[in-house]
Amino acid sequence: MLINAANLSMLTQGFKASFQRGLGQAANQADMLSTTVRSTTGEEKYGWLGKIPNVRKWLGDRVVQNISQHDYSIKNEPWELTIGVDRDAIEDDQYGVYGPLFEEMGRSTAAHKDQLVFDLLKAGFATTCYDGQFFFDTDHPVLDAAGNETSVANTDGGAGTPWFLIDDSRALKPIIFQDRRAFDFVAMDQPTDENVFRKKEFEYGVDGRNNVGFGFWQFAWGSKQTLDKAAYKSAREALMEMKADYGRPLGLVPRKLVVPPALEGAGLEILNAERDAAGATNVYKGTAELVVVPWLA
Repeated sequence: MLINAANLSMLTQGFKASFQRGLGQAANQADMLSTTVRSTTGEEKYGWLGKIPNVRKWLGDRVVQNISQHDYSIKNEPWELTIGVDRDAIEDDQYGVYGPLFEEMGRSTAAHKDQLVFDLLKAGFATTCYDGQFFFDTDHPVLDAAGNETSVANTDGGAGTPWFLIDDSRALKPIIFQDRRAFDFVAMDQPTDENVFRKKEFEYGVDGRNNVGFGFWQFAWGSKQTLDKAAYKSAREALMEMKADYGRPLGLVPRKLVVPPALEGAGLEILNAERDAAGATNVYKGTAELVVVPWLA
């Protein structure tokens, strides 16, 4: 191939098309437990976390439900992925072997959100959320019906492989994906570019800005107990009984059982089997959807 502007432009378009194909092939499992929030600055504050509004009977004047202020913010981070293509490979018409690599570049870019979201979910047992407690904790502060502070759990501890029960039907899901700038495909593909002059290499890359943080802890249950019928029953009941301040039921219904590959068999036995290990009818069959997440391995 002759190294000229027209041929290099055509080559870049071909690499970009491969990249776009890869973008559409990623599983994108993160959307089930993350809410995307568009960001307009380097850091966004979420002081309103901790206040779930409640309808009340109108007696007298309106009562403004003041938002509990928390010093919780998410700072956007920059991310990039760059591939170099040797000039000799282009001259020798070997550029076709790079197509699959750019397709994988697209898959990796699309999977970035999954990696961030599920890495944070795994870290929830030892990472604080808006109320200063670990996201999965046994003593989140909540006001009871009388207005007194009490402790509420969204975990039952344990020391095994973690698994999660999620209500993914709410507007704000357990994790916030904060998107400042979407990934964009760019190229340094001119013969006069410094990278070509110094390294004999054309460079193609993507970059964007985003980050993740925790939303409402009430919408997720995390456990390191052995995943069996008893632990699933306990977690399911606890999530459905979850209350907001002043004893208001949240009306949660667990819809997703999220597990790493190592717990797929246990999850299938609980949610898909006709009978349990003792031979009795499996009353929990179909009570949630099993989601096996490779990123949790």
